[in-house]
Amino acid sequence: MATTSVREQSPKDSEAATKDELSVYTSGKPRSAETDTTEASSSAVYRLYRRRFVGIIALVFLNIVAAMSWPWFGPISNNTAAEFNITLDQVNWLGNIVALVYLPTAILIPPVISRYGIRICCQIGAIALVLSSWIRYAGTAQSLSPSGAYSLLIIGQLFASIAQPIYQVIGPKYSETWFDLKGRTTATMIIAISNPFGGAVGQLISPLVGNTRQSILVLGILSTAVAPLALLIQRAPPTPPTYAGSKKSPSLLSLCRVMLGYNVGTAAEMSKRERIDFGIVVALFSVLIAASNGFAILSAQILEPVGYSSDESGFMGACLLLSGMAAAIITAPLFDRVFTHHLAITSKCFVPFAAVGWFVLIWAVRPRNTAALFVIMAVIGIGSVPMLAVGMELACELTRNADGSSAIIWFSGNLATVALILIAGALRAGLNASPPLNMHKTLIFQGVMILVVCCSVFFLKGVQKRKAADEEKIQEAMLVQRVTNVITST
Repeated sequence: MATTSVREQSPKDSEAATKDELSVYTSGKPRSAETDTTEASSSAVYRLYRRRFVGIIALVFLNIVAAMSWPWFGPISNNTAAEFNITLDQVNWLGNIVALVYLPTAILIPPVISRYGIRICCQIGAIALVLSSWIRYAGTAQSLSPSGAYSLLIIGQLFASIAQPIYQVIGPKYSETWFDLKGRTTATMIIAISNPFGGAVGQLISPLVGNTRQSILVLGILSTAVAPLALLIQRAPPTPPTYAGSKKSPSLLSLCRVMLGYNVGTAAEMSKRERIDFGIVVALFSVLIAASNGFAILSAQILEPVGYSSDESGFMGACLLLSGMAAAIITAPLFDRVFTHHLAITSKCFVPFAAVGWFVLIWAVRPRNTAALFVIMAVIGIGSVPMLAVGMELACELTRNADGSSAIIWFSGNLATVALILIAGALRAGLNASPPLNMHKTLIFQGVMILVVCCSVFFLKGVQKRKAADEEKIQEAMLVQRVTNVITST
């Protein structure tokens, strides 16, 4: 009988191990990266590798730069419209196209990961990132007509919308594949918050690096510089870190079928309570993502009519994201080591603050109210951004399908973003309003919608079955090792 343990290797064992490993003792033979992961449970091996940190650093930088394209034109929307002789609605579509193409891309990522692995999927994203950069920059040529320049900008954004979902959706799958129970949530959190960090950096940089054409060039240089990092991301470790990491995720289609109540086999089975909880997670994730992304794209259009500059608009959007990142960095280790079984309770504490913050914006967006707006942005960020990783991890717990559940919640979030931005454009006041082109009706719609949907968090139960299964396997491994030690000693 093969045995396993969760203790670290002895110095003698370490001499025979690869230098880049932090290993867990095993008497079974490590499987290769190409071996079917289901074999890991029979050989009962769990192991950690230092190279996982190289991959996560590469994913973070790729995520940061890929995220810049979406909100890049938000703080400079009025300048972009004037310089390229296009309308504000056309500028909004430079963000909308990212969300729109994001939808089919997110659905295709799980089968690509299943067939080709994490490494190839990330390399596809890097190629798309480079193409987006220089097609977009080609649109800045002075000799082009407004329609020709705008077409190239849209095509460039289209390729950017292929890159961004890859590095977002892949996060929970990467953390499940490479990290154990003491680091999985933190890894997901790091990858998740790198995306809004990229959005914040994009909003800060875009109005500060010169005119619109120079701004687009800077974005192209940054995107090209980080693309080679995709070569540092490996497909899978030779030996899985946990029981969940040893199992192949069920297909996205099976997850969709089980959500509709069909029987698809024990591998993808979900209880009725889990299906309800997953629906609540998807709804919460969707409205909070839509609100944050929508504000990033519409920040100048919301704030400038009431007297704020494009720089102030960018700073407020960045305040939301950066304050949320700080909260996420502080809370992530706690989810892995202290509040390990309390993801649902955490959501019930954080989400209401974010909902109230968005609702209060209805009255807070007015002239000479800068300090209050920065405070509200900080509250929204603290209530929203840590919930990115919590939502993704909870979705994995409920579905036992890391890439499929991640694809669905990001798909839903971006679909809601597109809808919100289109509704915001329709609700924008006219030139004769006071002030002209204000978006007060948009803030009312958004605040009420978020408050209503976020009330569902109080019905969330969120039993973490994936973690329970991992802990059970670890206990079994420890018991087997103790028995083996007793037999050996006698």
